Amino acid sequence: MSNELHWHQDCQELGPENNKQRRQSSRSIRRDAAQIAFNRGAAKHVCNGEEQEYKGKDGSPNFIANFSKGLPHNELGEVDPKAYKALLKALESGKPQDFEAIPLGKDRKLTNPQAGLGFDLEGPDGHALAIPPAPRIDSPQNSGEMAELYWMALLRDINFTDFSQNSEVAEAVADLSTFSDFRGPKVDGCITPDTLFRGNYAGDLVGPYISQFLLKDIHYGSLTISQKQQTVVPDINYLTDYDSWLDIQNGKIPSGDKFDPKPRYIRNIRDIGQYVHVDALYEAYLNACLILLDMKAPEDEGNPYKNSQTQIGFGTFGGPHILSLVTEVATRALKAVWFQKWYVHRRLRPEAFGGLIHNHLTGRATYPIDKEIFRSSALEKVHHLYGTYLLPMAFPEGSPTHPAYGAGHATVAGACVTILKAWFDESWVIPNPVVPNNDGTELVAYTGNDAEKLTVGGELNKVAANISLARDGAGVHWRTDYTESVKLGEQIAIGILQEQSLTFNEENFFTLTKFDGTKIKISCDEVKHLMVEKDE
Repeated sequence: MSNELHWHQDCQELGPENNKQRRQSSRSIRRDAAQIAFNRGAAKHVCNGEEQEYKGKDGSPNFIANFSKGLPHNELGEVDPKAYKALLKALESGKPQDFEAIPLGKDRKLTNPQAGLGFDLEGPDGHALAIPPAPRIDSPQNSGEMAELYWMALLRDINFTDFSQNSEVAEAVADLSTFSDFRGPKVDGCITPDTLFRGNYAGDLVGPYISQFLLKDIHYGSLTISQKQQTVVPDINYLTDYDSWLDIQNGKIPSGDKFDPKPRYIRNIRDIGQYVHVDALYEAYLNACLILLDMKAPEDEGNPYKNSQTQIGFGTFGGPHILSLVTEVATRALKAVWFQKWYVHRRLRPEAFGGLIHNHLTGRATYPIDKEIFRSSALEKVHHLYGTYLLPMAFPEGSPTHPAYGAGHATVAGACVTILKAWFDESWVIPNPVVPNNDGTELVAYTGNDAEKLTVGGELNKVAANISLARDGAGVHWRTDYTESVKLGEQIAIGILQEQSLTFNEENFFTLTKFDGTKIKISCDEVKHLMVEKDE
């Protein structure tokens, strides 16, 4: 017994470094990661200038094109300038007591403006990244985006599978085609029923509107989870009368949703709008990861265990690693976009712009709105249904109490799908694609002529677009909130992957295709653009 005890007392840990050496290496890796982040530099932040340019009758800024929900407003829905200046004071000082001094209108509180001041110890600092200025309300681009939102509201209950045969969809396509700067996807320069309300990136126009990752069963350990969801009853929209709209701008808390008692697969804008009303922000991408792991989708070529003869990944480069990594990026993405929302752009929500349109068209006020929006046939359709020109909202409370640009859902989407594109072979084709039947109670085989072209990369881009544009379909975001925010999230994820590459014993790298179509290779040494052979 004494000899055995003596042996245990004398044993040493194994490894290329002892504990003291490891301590030094750990500090060195932290310093190297910090240097990588520092070397990326810092972007210049530019807003669109509306905050100071638009003025009231007294010649002072009236902040009509900036986010102000939850603050007190006058009868036109224009924010109390004193309250808005109190918000600006808090944002400039960063002092918690200044945020507590912001006057509110009614019951709803502002959503987490101080998150934009938080630091992260991994990946790019949120303040070092930038997104372009948001479209101004006096621009044709903004008019095109708002017309799309009116049409989304009017077509909320039309199934995506019926778009090609629906007369209202045809009218929407024709109307949006008249806008000089509408930047939704097109084929040969034309908007079609097959491109309507879809995403802007590779794979978004291939196959069904809804990504396979929002339809297929999820194998969560011993549980099999159907993606039938609790949705809401059709034909109910909110904030269509002026008094309700004004109460909501002032921060009133409304009554809740009216639910459909039957669970259904996502068929239309209303269904997916409810998904993004209540989801955990990384939910769709964690589910996508579980689906891909269950399918045994092949890993990226840089995974060190892809061709190993003696080992498999687990805590590193295996299932537990990717399942934690795909969710880990979400909070970092949110800090970055919350800085853009509150401290740079402060873009108004579409519901507030709908109030400007209504007051302008009814003669209650005159605003510097680009005139293209007034020619949209969607406006008269909305007025015929509701007696106002307000944007019909899918949620009783309308938008959240934080600015529109960038979008939290879209930034998280960009970050999470970038992680998944880096982990899995993007070119692998998803087997046995499906679509919902007409009432959303069952899944049926998708048999379109592009059924064998639904790749991992394309369907990941599509699920990011689905989630992001579903927020548009609910009336709470703009198209550019999606197109620019996914690229912001992408930058966060790429930076995290690069810095984490320092920490592994295995030789590793990641390859992925960015939203702009560029293929890159990520290692601790560099983020390198790869030459991609183009088809003849």
